[in-house]
Order: sequence, then C-alpha cells, then structure tokens
Amino acid sequence: MSGAAAAREAARAALGADGALARALPGFRVRAAQLAMAEAVAEALASEGTLVVEAGTGTGKTFAYLVPALLSGRKVVLSTGTRNLQDQLHRDDLPRVREALGAGVRVALLKGRANYLCLHRLERARGEAATVKRVGVLERVARWAAGTRTGDIAACPGVAEDDPVWSRVTSTAESCLGAECAHFDACFVMRARRAAQEADLVVVNHHLLLADVALRRAGHGELLPEADAYVLDEAHQLPSVATRFFGTVVTARQLQELARDVRQEQLAEAPEMPALRAEADALEQALRRLRLALEALPERGPWPPARQGAAAREAAAGVGTALGALGAALEAVAERGPGLAACARRTLAHGAAWGSLTAEEGGEGEAAEEEGGGEAAAVRWYERVGAGFSFHATPLDVAPVMRAWRAERRRAWVFTSATLAVGERFDHFLERMGLAEEETRTLRLESPFDYAANALLYLPPGMPDPNRPDYTDAVVRAALPVLEASRGRAFLLFTSHRALRLAARALEGRVPWPLLVQGDAPRAQLLERFRAAGDAVLLGTASFWEGVDVRGPALACVIIDRLPFAAPDDPVLQARAARLAEAGESAFLRILLPEAVLALKQGAGRLIRDEADRGVLVVCDPRLEGRGYGRAFLESLPPMPRTRDLGAVQRFFAAERAAAGAGDEP
Repeated sequence: MSGAAAAREAARAALGADGALARALPGFRVRAAQLAMAEAVAEALASEGTLVVEAGTGTGKTFAYLVPALLSGRKVVLSTGTRNLQDQLHRDDLPRVREALGAGVRVALLKGRANYLCLHRLERARGEAATVKRVGVLERVARWAAGTRTGDIAACPGVAEDDPVWSRVTSTAESCLGAECAHFDACFVMRARRAAQEADLVVVNHHLLLADVALRRAGHGELLPEADAYVLDEAHQLPSVATRFFGTVVTARQLQELARDVRQEQLAEAPEMPALRAEADALEQALRRLRLALEALPERGPWPPARQGAAAREAAAGVGTALGALGAALEAVAERGPGLAACARRTLAHGAAWGSLTAEEGGEGEAAEEEGGGEAAAVRWYERVGAGFSFHATPLDVAPVMRAWRAERRRAWVFTSATLAVGERFDHFLERMGLAEEETRTLRLESPFDYAANALLYLPPGMPDPNRPDYTDAVVRAALPVLEASRGRAFLLFTSHRALRLAARALEGRVPWPLLVQGDAPRAQLLERFRAAGDAVLLGTASFWEGVDVRGPALACVIIDRLPFAAPDDPVLQARAARLAEAGESAFLRILLPEAVLALKQGAGRLIRDEADRGVLVVCDPRLEGRGYGRAFLESLPPMPRTRDLGAVQRFFAAERAAAGAGDEP
C-alpha cells in the first residue's frame, strides 16, 4: 500500500463508525462528506499535493482536516480566518481530537504581536500621567501580568479585548526593543514563538501567516517556523488579507502612537531634553491639519488626483516635514537608550513610507516588481476613518506573490472553506491565489442539511430598484411582516452602514422584540444578547455576514437587503477594473460578480447551522430574478424551495410552531 493510500485508510478508519472518534466522543456521527474530505486531505498531506475543498455547512470540515493532520507525522501550520477561530481550535477541537486519537502531537498557539502584553510598554504606560480610571485599568493589567504564563490579552479578566489600554501595553514590531529589552527573557511573544518552533502543529491566523510571508520576502527574518504542510481554513479570506499585507499603509493612529511613545521614552531616557516633546507635538498638529484638509474630499479615493488640491497636498507634505524633523531630533539622542533608538527607527521607516505614499504621480511606490511574476501595479489611495485617516499603496494582483511563496520548496497545501466555488467552478479562487488548475485538485462537498425540508427562500414581490433613495424603506416594509411571522429571531444584514442606520431608525418602536444594532456594543456582546433573548432582531453589516454561528431557534430568519456587490467607490476595485478594461475583459464578470456571489453565500450561511435548524432566507434585491446574472447567485445558494408568496412564509413559521408544540406534549 502506498503512503497516500495508507494515509487515506487511517483517516477513514479514525472517522468511521467503529473509529477512534466514535469511541471517544459522545454523539459523534459518521458523515459521508466528512470521510470524503478527510481522505482527500490525507492524500494531499502524504503526497505533498495541493487541494482546494469547499465543504458546505455541517460537513464537519474541522475534524476532516484535524484527523489527517494529527496522523500525518508532519510539521503542520494550521491557519484560520480569525483569532476567535484560533482560540476555539486550540481550546476545544484540537484537544478533543488529539485525545481521541491518542496522538502524541505537540500543539502550539501563536498569534500576532498585538495579542500579547509587552512588559516594557506596560512599565512605560504606568509611569505616564493618566486619568484615575486609566490608572485603575493599568493596575488590573499589571496584577494579571504578574501571574499569566502566556500574556495573551484574551485571557485577562475584567479588561475587554477592545479596551483602549491594550494599544498602550501590547507589543508591536515597531516598538519592540528586541534583545536590548530589559524584559527580553520574559517576553511573551518570544515564549510563544519558541513554543511554536518546538511544536508539531501550530495554530495561527491568516494575518500572522501573511505577515510572515511579507517579512520573508523583505528579507527581515520570519515569524513562523518552517513547516511540511499548510492547512488553511476559511481560505476564502486569503486573497483580501494578502492584498492588505503586500501593500503599504500608514495610518494616523500609527503616527499618533509614535508621538506618544516618543514622549514616554523621553521622560524615561532623556528627561532633560524637552525639545523632543515639542517635535512629537508638532507631528500631532500636522496630523490634525491633514485630517481637516481631507474633510473637503470624498471619504476615500485615489490619492494622485486628490493631491492636486493645494490644501490636501500641503497638509500631507506637512506630515512628511514633521516626521523628518522628529527623526532628526531622535537620531541625535538615539544612543541615550533602546526606547529612543527604537523610536528613531520607527520614525525613519514611517517617513520613507509616507514619502512613497504621498509622492507625485509616477513617484516611488507607483508600481513594484513582484518576485517570480513580473510587474504588479499598485494603486495609491486614502481613506478617512472616524477621526483619523489612512494612506495606502495596494497591489492589484497578489497571485505572483502567492505563487512565489508556495514555490519556495515542496510542501502540502490544503485550502478549505464553505464558500470557495461560484456555482460548480473554482476558477475565481484559483486565479486570485495563483494556483494552477492542472496542479490543483478541487473538491466540492454539499452540505448534508435538508434544506428542502427545513428552509425557504423568500423573494419579496414589488421591490423597487436598489438604487432608488427609498429602497431601504422598502426593505423595512418587506421585512416587517416576515418578522411578525418569525416573531423576531432574525438577522437583518446590510451591505452598507448607511442602510443599516436608516433601517435601525425605521424599525425603532415598530417591533416588540429586542432590537440590537451593530455599533451599539462589541460584536461578541451583541451575539450574546441575541442568543440570550431568544426573540431578538439584530441589524449588522459586513462583520455579521460571516464567522457568526447561532444555532437553535434563536435565529430563524436571515434578511439580506441587497446583493453584496463591492462599493463602486473602492479605489482598488476601480483600478483593477480599469486594467481589465484595457485588456478587453469584463470587470463585472471577472471580479464583481464572483465576489458578490461568494459574499451572498456567506450571508446565507448564517441561517442553518445545525441539522435541527429551520428558517427562512429573505433576499430583497429584485435583481436576483430580474437580471440574467441572478442565476449565478441562485445556483450558488443551498437547494431550498423558492417563493414570492408571503403566505408561504407565514405557513412555514406556523408549521414550525406547531411542530415545536407537538414536541412539548407528553
């Protein structure tokens, strides 16, 4: 028996009716799709092949890749889409499967720097004047720091992960002092990396994975250990994450934190030189002037035409001048201590990046040569974000980088998600990731859930064109009778924050159920309240379209306002579309349509999360049936009955209540 055949057999045996998981895990059930995926993953790992597998909700894909990974005998890096999924894998799924298999595999969890407490920055922050409230939070963090083994901020009791204190006391690549730090031996980041080097299976997330790739390409070392195999869950997120990581970005927040750190380090290492503080203050003043100048421009857009306006151009130049002056002042005192030396390096790096981002048309940074793939143009753009802003240079194509990364040496690659295919085809994902069709095995596994019996797709009749100004009002009118039939228990998913705010105002006081609105509280809190209420209505945008798992009767309806096409003012999308048009190709068919189809699949996937779940999916956009391209969306949705009759929705929920009542009878 070949190595690949033996690996397939071992995975099938472990997940079979008499296998290790069935014996060890109460309630474990054999699933045909899970077995098929596990065999395919095992073969890819054993043969160092490349596998792309779409596994519908309920397939059990987590166990389908964990079992062969733990049995493979290889060093495996397992990457997930979010830190929450990382924690779930490391805390729950991995220990259960490893124990069931009796596998003596060493496992480590590794996150990005910003997830770990920095003892040096904590020390500096405690020494800086602050409000009484902030001092109290810092002391709570300090007490936790004295006893934590990992320094992972997610484990700090009494301090939320989104508390502003963490930006002051967590590690960043810019602020790290390296071996010169007095706390180097106790550094939580270094401890986590050493554990990852020694482990057989390392759980990371896509942001850290791509940061490692970017660091290696720049010749600045590495973040992750070398591996024999990569298993990439939630792989549909990889192209967009890669696009961000292989570009350049400078934000107002980064520069504000630099100014703050300069003041802290000056107090600690050069207290007799207050002139440094004046330069840091000057940088912050320049940032405020630029933010004010950006108010006269669209919220986001390409920078080269925007800089033609004198106010924005001069304000951006002022930030560059302030960075140069601060850099010169820091260079003169860098030898006074490692903190000031680190600030000097940061200022130099930010100054160089800022110059490339805000240069005249055709200046440095306008295009870049990608390894192994020719020229990849980059678009320079800006965005106002709340009280801040960001400037970017974003590559239009990351496929050459991804190809070069995989070509470094022969490894096994497994890409999986519930949403990778458009219809039956994987072309869009393969192209974005630089995967050759002839060298990649693709596998599409349908969800085992009975959508035909347990779900209904409702397309409200008489909806106006989505571009009409009263469209969101029409969505609310269509949603109200559905909510009445479902008695709350619904997600309303919107493609824009503006539409969400309009709908929230329109629904206020018109529904008797708890109304939860994105932005009123952190996402985790909103979901906790939604589950606890049992009849709530939650309004959300992009962050609620994926990675949200509400099982049981608390969620029985998902209402989507419109087809999730990308915003037309996206500067990167505009540049990609222009490049395709120059080549005589359709940006709509190559980019807009497939990405919208995948996004709709993600949103629709919130509805049925368990085989006992029942629910109605409502898509308000009339283009789903009124335009020819609507077929691409319909063919990618789960196979559920479709109706334009509100009465069918009401009968669906009436039958659900009747079944629930019958189940309560003795």
